[in-house]
Amino acid sequence: MPNVITSHFVKAVAVKIGNSRGIRIPKVVFEQCGIGDEVSMDIHNQKLVISQTSNAHEGWAESFQTMAKLGDNSLTVHDAEPDSSWIEAEWEWVG
Repeated sequence: MPNVITSHFVKAVAVKIGNSRGIRIPKVVFEQCGIGDEVSMDIHNQKLVISQTSNAHEGWAESFQTMAKLGDNSLTVHDAEPDSSWIEAEWEWVG
């Protein structure tokens, strides 16, 4: 079944909020877009695009739990403290 895209036109009045301006977005619009308390705003071709924010860490807790169960949660060579001995050998410190 193909995705059905519906479009709704909603008109809003910009109001002064301190030195800024704001608009009220109806609750139903937030719900239909799946938007929570935080939004992303982008400008494309002089149009403001408001969308839900993506949570970059979403699912991390579950992934870490799975890693722990599989014993895949120990430090590797890449996670260890980097070798900085070259700093003393190759740099000339003045001071």
